Amino acid sequence: MATYTERQAGSDLADFLTDHAQVLSIALFFAICMLFFGAMTTTFLTAGNLLNVVRQAAPILVVAVAMTLVITTAGIDLSVGSAVALINALAAILMAAGLPWPVVVLLMLIAGGAIGGIQGWFISYQGIPAFIVTLAGLSILRGWALFMTEGYSIPIRDADGFFWLGRGEIAGFPVPALIAILVAILGFIVMLKTQYGRQVVAVGSNMEAARRVGMPAKKVLASVYIVSGVASALAGILIAARLGSGSSNAAQGFELQVIAAVVLGGTSLMGGKASMLGTVLGTMTIAVIGNGLILMHISPFFTQIVTGTIILIAIWMNTRLFDRNWRFSKRKSA
Repeated sequence: MATYTERQAGSDLADFLTDHAQVLSIALFFAICMLFFGAMTTTFLTAGNLLNVVRQAAPILVVAVAMTLVITTAGIDLSVGSAVALINALAAILMAAGLPWPVVVLLMLIAGGAIGGIQGWFISYQGIPAFIVTLAGLSILRGWALFMTEGYSIPIRDADGFFWLGRGEIAGFPVPALIAILVAILGFIVMLKTQYGRQVVAVGSNMEAARRVGMPAKKVLASVYIVSGVASALAGILIAARLGSGSSNAAQGFELQVIAAVVLGGTSLMGGKASMLGTVLGTMTIAVIGNGLILMHISPFFTQIVTGTIILIAIWMNTRLFDRNWRFSKRKSA
C-alpha cells in the first residue's frame, strides 16, 4: 500500500518571490534603466525631465490600463493607435468648427466607446478573432483620420481650458499624469475589488466555463473593447491638448508601445492573468527608455527596435521563465 507524505513547505521568501516574480523583475529592470540613463546623461534625473517623462507617458498608461483588461481576456487591440489619431483629428476639427471644448471632449469619449463597441460586437458575438478585427480597425480608423484631415495638421485655437488638460499643472505635477494615475487607480480597483474584474479574469481563463456557470461571458468580452475605445479617446484628447493640434499622423506605433508595456508588466497573452502594477511599471520603463535614448542623442527610430526587442523578450519570459512550473526553490512532492 502506497504511503503519502505531506508536501514540504517552501520558505515564505521563496513563495513571495514566486508569486511576484514578474512584477519584481520589471521593477528591477525599471530601476536599472533609471540608473543607467542617470549615469549616461546629466539631465535625465533632473526634476524637469522626470516630469516631462511622466507627462509623455500619460496617454500610454491610460490605454495600457484598458489594454490590460483586453489581454487578460486573451484578446488584443491593435487599433488603439489609429483610434487615438482619429479622435485627435476629429476633436481638432470640431473645435475649429466652433463647438465648446467640454462638449467635444464628451462626444469624443462617446465616439471612442462606440468604436470599441463595434469591434467588441464582431469579436464577441460574431466569433471573429480579435487580431483580425482590430487589425482591420487599425487600417479603417487611420484611413478615416487621413480622409478627414487630408494629411494636414488641424490647429486648435482659443481653448485654454482644453490646453490645460495637456499642459496644465497642479502643485507642480502635470495634469495628464494625474489623469493617468487616476485611471490606473481605477484599474486597480476594478481588477482587485469588483465582480467585473473577476469576470474578466474568468473569461480569459476559460470563456466556455465562465458561460456555463452563468457569467455573461460575451458581454464581458465585448465590454473590454468598449473600455479600450474610451481609453483611446481619452489618450487622443490628452495628446491634442498637449500639442494644440490634431493630426492623422498622431500616435504612430502607439499600439506597439502599449502592448509592450502590458506584456512587459506580466499580463499573460494567454489570458486569465493580469498585473496592473506591472502595467504601470512597464509603461514607465518604455517611457524612460524612449526619453533616455533621445537624451543620449541616439536616433529616435532606434526606440522602435528596442521596443520590439522588449516585447520579444517579455513574451519569452512570460511563456518560459514565469510559467506555473517555475519556482525559486524546489519543493518535494508527495
